[in-house]
Amino acid sequence: MKLPSFLTREKRAATVGASDPYLAEFFGQRPGTPGYVAPDALLSNSAVAVRCVGLRSEMLASVGLHVFRRSADGGRDRADDLDLYSVLHDLMNPQMTAYEGREFLTRSLDLTGNAYGRIERDSRGQVTAIYPLMTGDVSPERLTNGRLRYRVAERQGGATVLLQEEVLHVRGPSRDGNVGVSAIQFGRGAMGLRVAQAETAQNLMQNGLRPSGVMAFAERIQAADRAKIRESVAERLQGPSNAGQLLIMDGGAKFERLSFSPEDAEFLASQKLSNEDVARLFGVPPTSVGITDKATYSNVEQEGRSLVQNCLGPLAARIEAALSRCLLTPDSRRSLYIEHDLSGLLRGDVQARFEAYRIGREIGVFSPNDVRRRENEPPIPNGDGYHQPSNWTPLGTVAVAP
Repeated sequence: MKLPSFLTREKRAATVGASDPYLAEFFGQRPGTPGYVAPDALLSNSAVAVRCVGLRSEMLASVGLHVFRRSADGGRDRADDLDLYSVLHDLMNPQMTAYEGREFLTRSLDLTGNAYGRIERDSRGQVTAIYPLMTGDVSPERLTNGRLRYRVAERQGGATVLLQEEVLHVRGPSRDGNVGVSAIQFGRGAMGLRVAQAETAQNLMQNGLRPSGVMAFAERIQAADRAKIRESVAERLQGPSNAGQLLIMDGGAKFERLSFSPEDAEFLASQKLSNEDVARLFGVPPTSVGITDKATYSNVEQEGRSLVQNCLGPLAARIEAALSRCLLTPDSRRSLYIEHDLSGLLRGDVQARFEAYRIGREIGVFSPNDVRRRENEPPIPNGDGYHQPSNWTPLGTVAVAP
């Protein structure tokens, strides 16, 4: 006899997706093995990666994030009467500003492919606070009914299980629909090469930029003497503080190099290519992270716009969709939506901006007060009127002779 569904016990799914970077260690991708790139290792060895993650999180957190309410005439108004508006715009929780919370979530998304936050609601079901969670402390579980639940490890021990409605989950591109995968894991080959290059450069500096070689003696020497000579040379020449010191050898000793210098191996050129690969994987234009080898006056301006349109735009849309899914109910999504204000990043210089205002004013798109609001200026009396050129007439009308 089959029991009713409400009497059966839900269990964890039989299979766990390997796309979770924090579960990758259980599938052979442990630190130090091929295919594994730890986010902290990448950040500590790549200034470009640090700037990419910082630029994306800081710029997206600096723009406005508003909750809008659709009006009957097709327009929209800011729903600043909701507690959710204050959570996303002012204070995410009593200990964290909205800027800090949004920056934390975006950094987690870039580094691990997932960003989590515990949602706090009042008795009416309205969102009153969001508490960001460390990605490594959260384990999503797919239940037999298709819903997700989240097991959160507590710092003092034990774990707390949160329902789907209690967690804000922003996921990156996913292989299984449960957890996201970061750009670091997708491009782990290129990212791992950058880490290996940084470690190689560090080893060269620690060895005083001295390549390995052979010290040859005309006569046979004992093993003990061989060890003493090796220790003496290492003590005098290895390390940045000993670089450039004079080496004096007697007894017919000759030193022969065995490896190429960094210049011969074009080591610096390969590092530049790896830096560009890191920026490319994060979708950040090279000039935005300080790679200015091919920068000109014109392409710097174009890449600044590309940063907003091709990098921050898709990232903002991903976060907006997750916020709407997790923070708004199905009924409220019919009239409310959440949107970043990226227009401030595309404003351009003063001359181009006011030229656009002039055109919009002449064709009736903007009123004087619309322009002043965009420039954060107070409205003026009788400044809400819209005009159009007097020679514009509707199609199909016949001009009447005076």
